[in-house]
Amino acid sequence: MNDNPFAPPRDHSGSDTESTATSETATVRVHDEAPATNDTVELPPAISPQRPAAEPAAAETTAVLPTQSFAQPEDPATQAYLPPVEPPAETPSTAAAPQPGRLRRSTVAAVAAGALVLGLGGGLAGAWAYDSLAGDSSSTASSSTAGGTSTLPTSSSSTIARTDENTVAAIASAVMPSVVSIQNIQGGQEAAEGSGFIIREDGYILTNNHVVEGSDNDTVTVVMSDGSEHEGEVVGATADYDLAVVKIDEEGLTPLVLGDSDELVVGDDVIAVGSPLGLESTVTTGIVSALHRPVTAGDTSSTAFIDAIQTDAAINPGNSGGPLINSEGEVIGINSAIASLGSSSETAGSVGLGFAITSNQARRTAEEIIATGEATYPVVGVMLDSSYTGEGVKVAETDGAVAEGGPAALAGVQPGDIITAIDGRPITRSEELIVAIRAKASDDTVVLTVDRGGSTQDISVTLVPNTDVSYGDSGEEDQGGLGGDGGQLFPDPSE
Repeated sequence: MNDNPFAPPRDHSGSDTESTATSETATVRVHDEAPATNDTVELPPAISPQRPAAEPAAAETTAVLPTQSFAQPEDPATQAYLPPVEPPAETPSTAAAPQPGRLRRSTVAAVAAGALVLGLGGGLAGAWAYDSLAGDSSSTASSSTAGGTSTLPTSSSSTIARTDENTVAAIASAVMPSVVSIQNIQGGQEAAEGSGFIIREDGYILTNNHVVEGSDNDTVTVVMSDGSEHEGEVVGATADYDLAVVKIDEEGLTPLVLGDSDELVVGDDVIAVGSPLGLESTVTTGIVSALHRPVTAGDTSSTAFIDAIQTDAAINPGNSGGPLINSEGEVIGINSAIASLGSSSETAGSVGLGFAITSNQARRTAEEIIATGEATYPVVGVMLDSSYTGEGVKVAETDGAVAEGGPAALAGVQPGDIITAIDGRPITRSEELIVAIRAKASDDTVVLTVDRGGSTQDISVTLVPNTDVSYGDSGEEDQGGLGGDGGQLFPDPSE
């Protein structure tokens, strides 16, 4: 019986060959400022400390059958009824006739042997069919990358083999060498420490924006799992998604695979790897507690809107930027924030409510940063009324609230419209609409369910990058979630 919760069905084909898992490690870090708008906080920075007898088998018993005695009795009167002392040589010995209703022993043996042959054949055929189906499924999954032109590793290059080695211990051992610690240097001193992980063999590392934010000359110190240190250059970062890419001058590294976070379901097993509170190579486990949690993190000047994965795997300050791993050894989230019972992020710790950026979002953003050094986010081109308290969210009834020539305007959205759902998902708060849109890619089409004067209609809107939208005569680009006015996310109509 396989007691491993992460292992797939065993292959009973008799193969002795198994892939050997390789290792990796992760670390995480967070902002030191508490979010102003909700009870989730970015993990505060982790201040780096000074480096200082089987039972014996039952004995086999042999039954000794009594032998027939040919001794002659002393009474001669009975002698005529006894067999001869020795049977005649010409008389063949015959086996006892089988009793009615019972099988011969030879028949039972033949039946048992036949059953074993059939069972073995069935097992081999079943194993072959499972391997064929699993191989087809793996091939299909590995071919469905974002945009079809990803430069990051796909699931076909996972460092974990789909075997009975998919245990927590095997997965942790395999991912640890690809997880790094990132030290944010400010004023020549280490200000804080977070985590990251290798995403390309030529030295690209993914982490959180707040892990590298404010570093001197956009450089950080990257500490590998073997203790070696490298200078890392911040290639680009975005506070809107709380993601950043760092590059070190190394080749031939082992990258972690960004899996398909759209395939997650609540209850899936996950593993978090990182350096909470400076404790390198820490592994915690849990499950996916919820999906599509609208999480805002950061301060008012750099607020990240995250369509987050919620997990009960322990995540603490120092875990930020580290990977959240699924049972196949693939990254399905980037640990970024936690819910806190306290009012200060400095005293925040795990209460079983951690949040991670989805791997699909991270892949799109990382690809864009590597290619251009910057990252955009998709918008529909409207501003929302923060004073509205009814059902859904309301498009502000102010001049320029619907950007002229923007996606919403072209689709027919009007000031005062109330948006009650996106792609069939009900909307009750502004943050829910913002993170749902930011989880998409530019050129994606979403369906907004709109209530206008008591009449409901669905409006299809094709998203565009925030750099393509401006409001009124200000000429400013979109700076908010659906639209912006130079930084105020949800302006009141009077503003």
